[in-house]
Amino acid sequence: MLTLMPNEMSCLPPEDEMYAALISMDSEYEGIFFAGVTSTGIFCRPSCGAKKPKKDNVEFYSSVRAALMAGYRPCKICRPLEPLGEVPGWLKDLLKEVQSDPSARFRERELIDRGIDPARLRRWFKKHHNMTFQGYLRSLRINQAFGRIRRGSDVTHAAFESGYDSLSGFGEGFKKATAFAPVQSPDRVVITVTRILSPMGPMFAAAVDEGICLLEFADRRMLETQFDRLQKHFRSQLLPGDHPHFDQLEKELGEYFRGERREFDIPLSIPGTDFQKQTWEALRTIPYGRTVSYGEQAKLMGNPGAVRAVARANGDNRIAIIIPCHRVIGSDGNLTGYGGGLWRKRKLLDLEQGGSPLA
Repeated sequence: MLTLMPNEMSCLPPEDEMYAALISMDSEYEGIFFAGVTSTGIFCRPSCGAKKPKKDNVEFYSSVRAALMAGYRPCKICRPLEPLGEVPGWLKDLLKEVQSDPSARFRERELIDRGIDPARLRRWFKKHHNMTFQGYLRSLRINQAFGRIRRGSDVTHAAFESGYDSLSGFGEGFKKATAFAPVQSPDRVVITVTRILSPMGPMFAAAVDEGICLLEFADRRMLETQFDRLQKHFRSQLLPGDHPHFDQLEKELGEYFRGERREFDIPLSIPGTDFQKQTWEALRTIPYGRTVSYGEQAKLMGNPGAVRAVARANGDNRIAIIIPCHRVIGSDGNLTGYGGGLWRKRKLLDLEQGGSPLA
């Protein structure tokens, strides 16, 4: 029969709900439960892609520790012991090389000689960056060249210093990636995007010179919409790469997840309508460790009749955690409407209200 461990029943969803989530590989339940399969002795994440067990062969646990204490082994497919979204071991050294020298080239034969399957590498980058590995490298080189031109380098030097062999190939690739010619770089903007690991799963961050313009969990359903809105606002393209704001962002997020930071100092760039900006500023006035309802937030803004509009604007917030829409709850005290998933909202509020650090 489907089994819940007695000391965990009060903090887990109904068993039918969890089994349905396991069968449908629902990532929104990540962090809420782990499933132990009695017939194999293995435990998995809710989103695991392994063959699904029968209902009678499943036990549910609220933590990795509880599953291990019950004698289950971690699944080799979904790797529940690893932080969600962590870069796999076979890829770490290669990524370090790419980060230290974005102009480096990696041919298929060289990858094979390193013991890396090019098809496996391509699949990982498509899943986590929505582009192939070679496409990722090209975008890094273009972003690097854009930065050099903005800092005063001429186009020729920027092209060759970024690993291009010809000016014509550089110009064509640059315009395809950015939608403008290299010589226009001093007057244009590129949105630099990177992937950041957090204790609650991978996040995407985007930055322009003014500040961070996006921080979202990688599995948020509105992520593509938010990317599109940013590109339209800045009349620019998203390119992977490094940005000075990312170092500060990662430092401050780490301090927050460890329970050492209550307010963020990182500069932000938050384009939106006047009402959206007013709503997001109101969110930043909600104290750490406190929650308000949508109605209370509307009153804070001096517009008590705009509850639905406030809820919509909260949903359009594209900077998670720093603009803390997770601190807004239903008027009945229940958790509602969070783009990153209610399980994350629950954990963020628990952290801020004196719970255990997340990192």
